[in-house]
Amino acid sequence: MKNLIIAITAILTLTVTSSNAQSLNEFFTKTDAFLSTYVSNGSVDYKGIKSNVGELNDILEIAKNISVTTSQPKEYQAFWINAYNLSVIKGIIDNYGIKSPLDKKGFFDKTKYDLGGTAITLNDIEHKNLRPKFNDARFHFVLVCGAKGCPPLIAKAYTPANLENLLEQQTIKALNDSSFIRVSGKKVAFSEIFKWYKEDFVTKSSNEIDYLNKYRKEKVPANAKVTYYSYDWRINSK
Repeated sequence: MKNLIIAITAILTLTVTSSNAQSLNEFFTKTDAFLSTYVSNGSVDYKGIKSNVGELNDILEIAKNISVTTSQPKEYQAFWINAYNLSVIKGIIDNYGIKSPLDKKGFFDKTKYDLGGTAITLNDIEHKNLRPKFNDARFHFVLVCGAKGCPPLIAKAYTPANLENLLEQQTIKALNDSSFIRVSGKKVAFSEIFKWYKEDFVTKSSNEIDYLNKYRKEKVPANAKVTYYSYDWRINSK
């Protein structure tokens, strides 16, 4: 009898695991198709999504019961990065017509989405599920808050297979973009992301210029004067 219970438990576990893996693969596949349809050069076709919102709702419904753990870090990170970016789009569509995500009170810290088996806010995804667990500042260049001041949203899904390459690619792209990092002689104006999350870019032995120069093709002088330009909160729409 004991062996039978063990066998049944093992079968059920395998069934659940297999089902979750299928759902996760479907989530990545449909997210990729959705983003490739509605995102171009970092801008989002919110009007097009609004007219066919069922596609987005279908993906978020799949994401509702997916289970990911930090024991599979690439799977976990890829899921939550996509979940964040899709939920931002959902938030804008649900408040269609707003000119900025900040026009909706609680957009980032009050509105909850059913994702990964829990009701969660955008801030919770970023500040609880990702940043403190992995200590990787590159998240700031792939989590897109729906505003023009953010690094651009890409027209593909993050997956366990492409995650590392895309984290690196998007970080390099952002930190070499003259509209994102504004260098003039011995002055460098950073996005306010570097001000708000200074602790992610600065250590006891290095500062934000050191972090920047790890990815820059044209290095910024180590003694450059650092300033921060105002964030552009206008919607990143086409």
